[in-house]
Amino acid sequence: MIQKLLLAKPRGFCAGVDRAIDVVNASLELFEGPIYVRKEIVHNKHVIDSLAKKGVVFVESAEEVPEGGLVIFSAHGVSPEVRAKAAERKLKVVDATCPLVTKVHLEALRFARDGRFIILVGHEGHDEVIGTMGEVPGRIALVGSKEEAERIQPPDPERVAVLTQTTLGVDDANEIIAVLRRRFPALAVPSSDDICYATQNRQNAVKAIARQAELVLVIGSENSSNSKRLKEVAEASGARAHLIDDVSMIDPEWLEGTTVLGIAAGASAPEHLVQQVVEYFRDNGVREVEEIEVIEERITFRPPPELSHELIERGSLR
Repeated sequence: MIQKLLLAKPRGFCAGVDRAIDVVNASLELFEGPIYVRKEIVHNKHVIDSLAKKGVVFVESAEEVPEGGLVIFSAHGVSPEVRAKAAERKLKVVDATCPLVTKVHLEALRFARDGRFIILVGHEGHDEVIGTMGEVPGRIALVGSKEEAERIQPPDPERVAVLTQTTLGVDDANEIIAVLRRRFPALAVPSSDDICYATQNRQNAVKAIARQAELVLVIGSENSSNSKRLKEVAEASGARAHLIDDVSMIDPEWLEGTTVLGIAAGASAPEHLVQQVVEYFRDNGVREVEEIEVIEERITFRPPPELSHELIERGSLR
């Protein structure tokens, strides 16, 4: 029987996700609809469903937006090709790309200008990876494992740089980069880590609770890279783990033999989903709940320029 809950902290929304959702909500207030969002603004089912109920229209490509309409780019970023297509259709663009993803895009451009071939460590098909690779087509290749890092053959081994998807597992990424450093001693790296602060902090928090808990429940959607990494981190730290969208997915059979349960949430998972899980276990007799905080997060991001101008004109932003 479960006797204690351990809540990972930090958990849930990061500054980039907060900003992206705020961008959509502000756009609903500031502009005449309909408001279109290319792809999912963040990778969480509940967030998307909530915004859709407010009238937001999610589309797969800019071509689906009526000419002259308003489109919001998701937190994961887009390629120059997508921006060009939006311009061709005379779309009004509000860019909700996370500033930390923008940093990776700028690094890719800088390394390419320096004549370096770029190895991007990331997951094939992820929206962020597609956008980053689109910045420097023909000058970049993707690796997703140590085995792929062993096989890759850049045009000039002396002119190679590495970048990483911001939502990777920190330990896995470091292992892949170690292979690349061994193979390419002249490997150029960014001046600061590409894996975002929120990803690192949430993984460290999961490690802290997984050392004490037999089971960890990670709240997040299946298409959320950082949420899936949290499940993997919990398992690597010795706990059993499951990824759940919400409380309805909890299987009582998972709980058998568990006395201490850990709860974490990916960077795109709303806090109310965490509290619903906590209440579920309180209703089932759990009285002891402890929050394990590994670091306090104070980072915030300003709105994108497209919104800042509107808000300043209306006196809502100084």
